[in-house]
Amino acid sequence: MTGLVVAVQFLTRLPLATRHPITTADLGRSMRWFPLVGMLIGAAVALVDAALSPVVAPPVRAVIVVVLLAAITGALHLDGLMDTCDAIFAFTTPERRLEIMRDSRVGSFAIVGAASLLLLKYTAILALPVDRHLEALVAMGGISRWAMVYATARYPSARAEGLGASFRETVGGWELAWASATALVAALAAGPVGLLALLAAWAATVAAARYTMAKIPGLSGDVYGAICEGTETLVAVLLPPLWRALGV
Repeated sequence: MTGLVVAVQFLTRLPLATRHPITTADLGRSMRWFPLVGMLIGAAVALVDAALSPVVAPPVRAVIVVVLLAAITGALHLDGLMDTCDAIFAFTTPERRLEIMRDSRVGSFAIVGAASLLLLKYTAILALPVDRHLEALVAMGGISRWAMVYATARYPSARAEGLGASFRETVGGWELAWASATALVAALAAGPVGLLALLAAWAATVAAARYTMAKIPGLSGDVYGAICEGTETLVAVLLPPLWRALGV
């Protein structure tokens, strides 16, 4: 179960420890567990939301959900989104874009990107049917973490070194297949419309990866985080209209 522990360590702030040093191979193998960890994150946040529902107004609960989703991960993926926005939307060379991603400072593109995504995620969560927060958050968590695995396994790394490159070096088809099966379960938590959300997430991941590779020669850990945040928000946006359209 080392891979699961590594996945929890990487994707959350939970202080779990392994019995032996983590190797590069452990990083790749841990990706099979990413969607499951995402589902557990979604379920935990949904339980907090449900506990607050008798006493806290829906708009406030939606804010709490957004904050918890960021806090549980240590804002890791949100940080990747901000770095990606600063780099990808800059009018400069691919080499300079990679340098910008490593810069801890944030620019205007990062601020606008993060603010826009958080506002959209808040509004989308507020629009979720009151009795479907659990299934929606589970689907959001599982599908978004699967998108990271897909992007890592299917596209080259932008760098020869770094954490993102370490994951890319050892993740394989088995990890992607396992993660995809788990993502399918996460999608079905939202019912048949979850499959449509999963398909949309795949299309968005492919589009984001191809757009990024037109700017830099591959994907990085920051880009994986941006894909996770974007996919999580996309699923939240899509579920309510899909439920209404199909009369579910």
